Amino acid sequence: MEIVFYIIASVLSGIIAGMGMGGGTFLIPVLTIFFSIQQQTAQGINLLAFLPTAVVSLIIHFKNKLVDLKVGTMIVCTGVVFSILGSLLATNLKSRVLQICFGVFLLIVGTMQTIFTIKNMVTKKSKSKKQQSKYKVVIGTNIDLYD
Repeated sequence: MEIVFYIIASVLSGIIAGMGMGGGTFLIPVLTIFFSIQQQTAQGINLLAFLPTAVVSLIIHFKNKLVDLKVGTMIVCTGVVFSILGSLLATNLKSRVLQICFGVFLLIVGTMQTIFTIKNMVTKKSKSKKQQSKYKVVIGTNIDLYD
């Protein structure tokens, strides 16, 4: 029965990875919390799962012209160097310390994402109100054109 849960976790992780949001942000907590897998092992499993999903996702994003090679190359070169340092650090930290670091990282990213999303929604809403006013003047009515 456990295999079914591994498959469900991998399906959801693959979907999230395909959307470019990092399947590991889902897969690592699932493996550590629900399957009691050690943090370093969960990260290793995630890296193994990451390779094929990243290749497939990259091909699709590349075909849709959603890849900036100049920026991507710079990030890859720098990322490779520092991934060596990060891997050495991760393998030498206690599992609990690594879990806390990962959890804090997810909290920071989640908080930032929430703040930026709310900020963008407020900005779009105020732009929408300005746009409504323009239409009301042009049309000469006070009917709302937007929800």
